[in-house]
Amino acid sequence: MSAPRPEPAAPEATRAAVLAFRDRLGLPGLIDVHTHFMPARVLDKVWEYFDAVGPLTGVEWPITYRHEEEQRVALLRSFGVLAFTSMLYPHKPAMAAWLNSWAAAFAARTPDCLHTATFYPEEGADRYVRQAVEAGARVFKAHVQVGAYDPNDPLLDPVWGLLAEARIPVVIHCGSGPVPGEHTGPAPIARLLARHPQLPLVIAHMGLPEYGAFLDLAARHPEVRLDTTMAFTDFAERLAAFPPADRGRLADLGDRILLGTDFPNIPYPYEHQLAALERLGLGDDWLRAVCHDNAARLFLIELSQEIHRKRSGASHGRRSAWSA
Repeated sequence: MSAPRPEPAAPEATRAAVLAFRDRLGLPGLIDVHTHFMPARVLDKVWEYFDAVGPLTGVEWPITYRHEEEQRVALLRSFGVLAFTSMLYPHKPAMAAWLNSWAAAFAARTPDCLHTATFYPEEGADRYVRQAVEAGARVFKAHVQVGAYDPNDPLLDPVWGLLAEARIPVVIHCGSGPVPGEHTGPAPIARLLARHPQLPLVIAHMGLPEYGAFLDLAARHPEVRLDTTMAFTDFAERLAAFPPADRGRLADLGDRILLGTDFPNIPYPYEHQLAALERLGLGDDWLRAVCHDNAARLFLIELSQEIHRKRSGASHGRRSAWSA
């Protein structure tokens, strides 16, 4: 039985804080590339995992937004999130195609969701991935830790080739947090990129805890990006602190870092992720790029001229901390 589903932590305060952040930066809204929507019984299992992860990590992981699907969508919209994803992933064979079918239906009824799909190393993976691409999938999710597979499994080689050719991003959980797996860490991803250097990977959680090594990969591979999911928050800093010496590298790669939050599976209010990014002190232009512009370019989400004018007024006289 899953845990009780509480009301959001101060939803009105969160809404006000997020919208104030958006308005101060002159953004039309946020683009969150790492949010989770999946079939209810699968999400319940995910929540059961997080309910039990405390004993593994020594840090309790309460789910702040443990709600029904419609309420979670409404919350994101109320926070001014313009586009989001339905990150979902299999943990065994014969599951991914079914998840992709569900995700296609979810995207059809939720137009602000970027149509998301997934895969697993199994016979026929290239077939159902191609079907998902032809059906309009715009982003894929791979979870090396939960799936417990080597991303270099030969069964996945045609999948990676197809996605590289189609230039469809893959958000991949490959860092060793919160608990290491047999195939987590930067080495398997380095081998993957050696074979598919044009593969547009988005390293989830900034590669926590191997931040520096994944920043190295991004520096060497122009199609590698990183998402901010849970990184820099008080919670993540207790698990694995981001190295202060690498903060300048965040500025150097400011055009390839994307906002991600892990909503709804976060143990704090949504606005804390934004506050954690702001306190890095990398400037408003960096925040605009991370929270909207980089993802808008990647997913071809257009900015109107009116928004450009609004932003110009909001940022007049400010100097970019990462482009200076």
